[in-house]
Amino acid sequence: MINTPGIKQNPFSVPCNIDVTKYRSFIHLMEDMVARYGNLPMCENMGKILTFRTVDKLSKIFAAYLQQYTSLKVGSTVAIQLPNLLQYPIVLLGMLRAGLVVVNINPQYTSHEMLHQLKDAKAQAIIVLENFAHKLAEILPDTAIQTVIITTVGDMLGAFKGKILNFIIKYIKKLVPAYHLPGAVSFKQALAKGEKVVFLPVDLQASDTALLQYTGGTTGVAKGAVLSHGNLTTNIQQVAATLGFVLKEKKERVIIPLPLYHIFGLSSLFTMAQLGARCLLITNPRDIHRLIKEWLAYQPTCLIGVNTLFTKLLADKKFGALCFHTFKYTFSGGMQTYETVKKQWEDLTTSKLIEGYGLTECAPGVASNIHNSTHYIPLPNTHVRIATAKGEAVPYGTAGELLVKGPQVTRSYWHKPSETEETFVDGWLRTGDIAIMDEKGFILVDRKKDMVNISGFNVYPNEIEQVLMGHPKVLEVGAIGVADISLKEAIKVFIVKKDATLTAEEIIAYCKERMTRYKIPKYIEFCKTLPKSNIGKVLRKLLKQYQEEKV
Repeated sequence: MINTPGIKQNPFSVPCNIDVTKYRSFIHLMEDMVARYGNLPMCENMGKILTFRTVDKLSKIFAAYLQQYTSLKVGSTVAIQLPNLLQYPIVLLGMLRAGLVVVNINPQYTSHEMLHQLKDAKAQAIIVLENFAHKLAEILPDTAIQTVIITTVGDMLGAFKGKILNFIIKYIKKLVPAYHLPGAVSFKQALAKGEKVVFLPVDLQASDTALLQYTGGTTGVAKGAVLSHGNLTTNIQQVAATLGFVLKEKKERVIIPLPLYHIFGLSSLFTMAQLGARCLLITNPRDIHRLIKEWLAYQPTCLIGVNTLFTKLLADKKFGALCFHTFKYTFSGGMQTYETVKKQWEDLTTSKLIEGYGLTECAPGVASNIHNSTHYIPLPNTHVRIATAKGEAVPYGTAGELLVKGPQVTRSYWHKPSETEETFVDGWLRTGDIAIMDEKGFILVDRKKDMVNISGFNVYPNEIEQVLMGHPKVLEVGAIGVADISLKEAIKVFIVKKDATLTAEEIIAYCKERMTRYKIPKYIEFCKTLPKSNIGKVLRKLLKQYQEEKV
């Protein structure tokens, strides 16, 4: 049980009530879920439902194929490049069962981005959706990949529906560019062959590497966080125990539009599975109208999303007309939800929006505001403290860098000893996030690298964005610091309009009423879109690059 602690000093922690030794591996966690939930629905996509037992069975068949028909060995690195389809949990569990190390790759990556990650991870095999196979074909000779498995959108949807859907995707919508990958095997062929051979269980331990999960790269080059089976199983237990305060076992119907190749989406699926929830996987969350139709048919009790998704749904009249009588909770992460968006969302859906804080390096959960809407409280077995650049704890109420320690924290970055040494100090992870702590928990301020110095005053872009998102004519906003002769640095904001009549003068007037003078943006640029990460976080580093190129 988690109690809101009344700890009077920095660091801050909660009772250690998670048994970190309960599961030897991610597979043991899955087997425990199968024993408890067996024939209950685990995941659903495009009208097809798979039970816990079916996912488990198919993953063993896929693992048998990998063992008997490929040259992969225990410890080999393999890649998954899939959107949210039923194939994903089957493939992930199959690879882990075979003792392989999984690398998740964003399907939207260019061939150049794919090449960098595949080479860095030393991947020897990949399963890729047919829609993206042409990009793999361009770079395959420059990689170490020897095994290529190709799947289609309709592979798990049944013979008739799957064939019809694949035909429409390939020949009507023309979403499958031509490619040439001799020697590639289809996912269906792999399952057919795997079913005829025996799976040989692998002795997995909590310390064994499960994922090379690449960081979002929001402030620099993406790095591969080495996540062990223990990191993953512990964090799923930590988050599930926390959500157990508000969710009912075997009763929840959850919509997951977040990509499973992102650690937040992946963790969300298996955390909800740990509670026996039924999860609807959304393949294309950018198709808002399709998402709304799925919502109407599914009648969810929960949604897992991010600020940008909430904003888009709130702006859609059809979503506003939905009935939310079954809906109870929204879980947000990956980025902070703006206060104005949160209020509008809760008012419309009559649900509570609960936020989590985490990092890829923490598999990913660190804290949540489930007990206190204004403060984050660490998950069980997790310790946090606020420190100076030298690692010394700061007094309550003083801003500093957030440090994290816990069994979910990775040991290192993949083949990056200097970055590992710089980030992990005396058992603490330096998050690069600025926060303020008091006896209730901590409040996030912003990324350390994004802080702007204006005439000696520290200004955080997140605060500027929070204020501007309250303007009724603003849809999206990104704030950065830019060089300025008179001030050293100044604030520039990039704004996507909700109302075409919005002017820079309106923005300045709005800010003057709500901000100290030195925080008011000096430069304003309106644009049609903002660069975002794969879960919708505005990428300030790309806004900075754009600004530097203009200068």
